Amino acid sequence: AGGWSPLVSNKYQWLQIDLGERTEITAVATQGGYGSSDWVTSYLLMFSDSGRNWKQYRQEESIWAFSGNTNADSVVYYKLQHSIKARFLRFVPLDWNPNGRIGMRIEVYGCTYRSEVVGFDGKSCLIYTLNKKLINALKDVISLKFKTMQSDGILLHRKGQNGDHITVELTKGKLSLLINLGDTKTHPSNAQINITLGSLLDDQHWHSVLIEHFNNQVNFTVDKHTHHFHAKGEFSYLDLDYELSFGGIPVPGKSGTLSRRNFHGCFENIYYNGVNIIDLARRH
Repeated sequence: AGGWSPLVSNKYQWLQIDLGERTEITAVATQGGYGSSDWVTSYLLMFSDSGRNWKQYRQEESIWAFSGNTNADSVVYYKLQHSIKARFLRFVPLDWNPNGRIGMRIEVYGCTYRSEVVGFDGKSCLIYTLNKKLINALKDVISLKFKTMQSDGILLHRKGQNGDHITVELTKGKLSLLINLGDTKTHPSNAQINITLGSLLDDQHWHSVLIEHFNNQVNFTVDKHTHHFHAKGEFSYLDLDYELSFGGIPVPGKSGTLSRRNFHGCFENIYYNGVNIIDLARRH
C-alpha cells in the first residue's frame, strides 16, 4: 500500500520494471514510502532490452548517481540528459534515511519507441541500390544502430568503379572507417584513410554510427564520439557505385557469396540520406 520496501535494507536490493516493449524513457521521479520514515537518498538507474544484460545510465561519461528524496512524500523529478531506449529499468538504492529503511515509489516518463530492426546471421547482407535522381555528390549521410556479441564483422561497404571504396568494419570490438582511394597514381598522398573509434562494442548493447560527408569534410560518429577530417579534396570525386551493402561484402559475379567476416547481430533504423532502408527492404 505504501510503496516498495524490501525485507532487508542493504546495497543488494533493486526494483525492476518491465515496460512490456522497448520504450524511450525521458524522465524518472521518486518518492519515499507513504506515511513512513523510509526513503532513498541516492540511487543508480540501470536499463536492459533482455532483462539479463544490463547497462548503467551515464552522464558526462561517468556513472550517474541520482540524488533521491529527503522525506517520504515530496516528489523528486529528473529529466534525463540523454533518453534511454529500453524495455527494462532497474532502480538500485545506494543510500537511504539512516533512521528508516529503503522505501520507494517511482514513476517513469516516456513514449513508445518506433524502430525497424533486422537480424543478420553472419551469412547474409542487405543491398541497397540508390536512386540516381536522389544522389547529391556534395552530401551523404548514413546512420544506423547495431548490436552484436561478435567482435568482428562488416557493417557497411560501398564500392567504386576503379577500386575506390568505403568500408565500416568492426575489428576486435572497435569500429573502423576505411576510405580506400584505389588509384594511387592519381592520389598517392591520400591512398587510404583509416579511422578507429569506440571499444568493447560487442557488448550486446545498441551502439549508434553516423557518417556525414559534405564536400570533402567527413564526420564519423560512434555513440557520442565524433572524428572530423578533410579528405584533401579527392574524396568528393570518389567514383562510387550506386550500391551500398550492409552486413557484408558481396563477391562480384557470385550471387550469394560474401567475402571475409560478415556481421552477425542486429541493425536498427538504417537511414541513407533520410531513406529508411529496412522499411524499403520489408516492403520490396
